Amino acid sequence: MTVLLFIAGVLFVVVGIAASIALHEVGHLVPAKLFRVRVTQYMVGFGPTVWSRRRGETEYGLKAIPAGGYVAMVGMFPPATTEAGAVRQSSTGVFQQLSDDARRAAAEQLQPGDEDRVFYKLPIWKRIIIMLGGPLMNLIIGTVLFAVLIMGFGTAQATTTVSEVYRCVVPASQQAATGQTDCGPDDPAAPAFQAGLEPGDRVVAFDGREVTDWDELSGWIRDAAGREVAISYVRDGETIDSTITPLLTERPVAAEDGTAAVDDGTEITQEVGFIGVGSTQELVPQPATEVLPAVGDSLASVAGVVLNLPQRVIEVGQAAFSDAPRDPEGPISVVGVGRIAGEISAMEEIPVASRAATLVGLVAGVNLALFVFNLIPLLPLDGGHVAGALWEGLRRGIARLFGRPDPGPFDMAKLLPLTYAVAILLLGMGVLLIYADIVKPVDLFG
Repeated sequence: MTVLLFIAGVLFVVVGIAASIALHEVGHLVPAKLFRVRVTQYMVGFGPTVWSRRRGETEYGLKAIPAGGYVAMVGMFPPATTEAGAVRQSSTGVFQQLSDDARRAAAEQLQPGDEDRVFYKLPIWKRIIIMLGGPLMNLIIGTVLFAVLIMGFGTAQATTTVSEVYRCVVPASQQAATGQTDCGPDDPAAPAFQAGLEPGDRVVAFDGREVTDWDELSGWIRDAAGREVAISYVRDGETIDSTITPLLTERPVAAEDGTAAVDDGTEITQEVGFIGVGSTQELVPQPATEVLPAVGDSLASVAGVVLNLPQRVIEVGQAAFSDAPRDPEGPISVVGVGRIAGEISAMEEIPVASRAATLVGLVAGVNLALFVFNLIPLLPLDGGHVAGALWEGLRRGIARLFGRPDPGPFDMAKLLPLTYAVAILLLGMGVLLIYADIVKPVDLFG
């Protein structure tokens, strides 16, 4: 059963990512057709064609290697031009030959009637819309999935139901210094244990006040250090009344993200009341107003990884070929995402809703990562085409401003050597990440 659940989780993510790639290309296809550019191919994947069917002037199909996709439009490169009286440059150089071959291949696709249907003749704003259509589709998919996750499944929230009861209290400074978490002979008994609380009990009253929120209860406990107070909890439908004296002890100060706050690498602690219980987490649906902030936080996190991508990839390589651990916040490949999805799906001790929510969150995160990554202003990424269009607009604008002749469309074919170099680097990065995800996968579950 565990194996089947693992496979189901992997398939869910594979299908989700494949659908995301297909819709990314639809984001390019639809505006291209709306702007009357002739689209010759809409393909999901690369390599040999597995299946295809022609509809009108466009061939739709699937390729053997599911590592992306593309929409082929006529006239991506303008024809080569030379100024009157200029001496024609030699085309025997490798870089020049690459550009000439690309222009020649683009010219061979042209048919009678394509003169006004080529990509490079579109107004700059239309070209930008076409190239941003793919990333924006990923942003929309990611936002919709985040809405399903946050408003449908909900986010994990602490409840007033006890998940665990500690037998003793180990000061935070002692845990940090020695790593000790087990009870020692000199460690005081935990107040909750002494009061008879057990996992599954639901706290309903504390110090004469009704308990409806865990954070509120935690605040009352912190403020009641050294003072005996009344506590009531429900077990198997029966209300049990008892007393409890929160113990003044060192506890970590929580940061905004819920983790322990640190100062210069040292965990910050404070002395507060503590009874020694953990809270059960449950998925609680949130309002629509929480969706966009969550998307924004995820985009900021992805952008941080992308901005430091070379360093992050080097760290992955070092971990893959040494005993160094993988950074769980670092980049991973589709293989790594699939493995995480399988592991989550196979955790039968976790409620089905929580597992399903995590899988949806994975696909949502991949889409937001695709959105940010494709905006990098380098060819062959969509951001590179946008940057080229903006540069052309800037050149033409400056020419108009100073009364100079129109320089014409920017020849993107001249950037093909850089494009190939970036493509090789991306391919190498992908191979490294896949290798690392096989030999040194990210450990999210200990």
